[in-house]
Amino acid sequence: MITGATGLVGGEIVSLCKQNNISVNYLTTSKGKIVSQEGFNGYYWNPNKNVIDKDCLIGVTAIINLAGTSISKRWTKSNKKKILNSRVNSLRTLLGAIPNEGAHAINTIVSASAVGVYPNSLSRYYKEDEEQVDDSFLGEVVSVWEKEVDAFRKVNINIAKIRIGLVMSKNGGALPEMAKPVRYYLGAALGSGNQWQSWIHLRDLGRIFLHATTQELTGVYNAVAPNPVTNVKLTKEIARVLGKPLFLPNIPRAMMQLVLGEMSYLLFASQRVSSKKIEDSGFDFIYPNICRALDNIYKDKEGHTTKDTFYQNEFVS
Repeated sequence: MITGATGLVGGEIVSLCKQNNISVNYLTTSKGKIVSQEGFNGYYWNPNKNVIDKDCLIGVTAIINLAGTSISKRWTKSNKKKILNSRVNSLRTLLGAIPNEGAHAINTIVSASAVGVYPNSLSRYYKEDEEQVDDSFLGEVVSVWEKEVDAFRKVNINIAKIRIGLVMSKNGGALPEMAKPVRYYLGAALGSGNQWQSWIHLRDLGRIFLHATTQELTGVYNAVAPNPVTNVKLTKEIARVLGKPLFLPNIPRAMMQLVLGEMSYLLFASQRVSSKKIEDSGFDFIYPNICRALDNIYKDKEGHTTKDTFYQNEFVS
């Protein structure tokens, strides 16, 4: 059962499930998005009102939780409340629908999280056992989010937390917004450009969630490619694949703060994050390097490389 199945990451996971004959139930807050097909069934919920159709759990052995309002909006007091509450309320509503221990068939919950929990640093290299939390709003959100999912232990469900990096996809997320100024010859690195950006191709991210689910992994795992890049390197690679020059000076941080307010922190925070733990669990990345990932996203007319097609059916290596 998937929450957030109609979003960017959820859609990728649903696609992989269909390719591997895995039946999916999904929850949606929009009754118009409910469909009922063989192996793919929608159910209504409203976490803000603690409303959920408990039939969504019939036959379910694992939950993938992606629910949460986007953080990519101005961090006003009102939006901050929505961002935090959407994550907490979703998990509490889910937990409330699950019968007591022994009365359900659910083995695992794999819940989304974010690498934004790690402190801002140009020099440190973060692994999952890091205990310090970034002193930003995003650090607060992730910390609360991860603590909330721990409550599922009360009903004897194993827990995996997937800390997601910068998602690379042309269909949504950060990449289209980063590519837009480059396309119009306005591309430039942000601030010093030295901030680390731990990224992941959407296909690999979907595969990580399925890997964690099918292997019943427990604990915290970073969902980032093995080779993080600096902001200036990422900007140059986007320009390369789009065939556009970069000639403007770096964009000052103060300018972005003026435009985006406190949310501009997302553009300048530096988190260099390790992928070793998920690789040690048996996961193999299709796109370990940013150049290969961007080439696939923007240059491959078929949508997938030969190796990518192979992994559609063998997502667990």
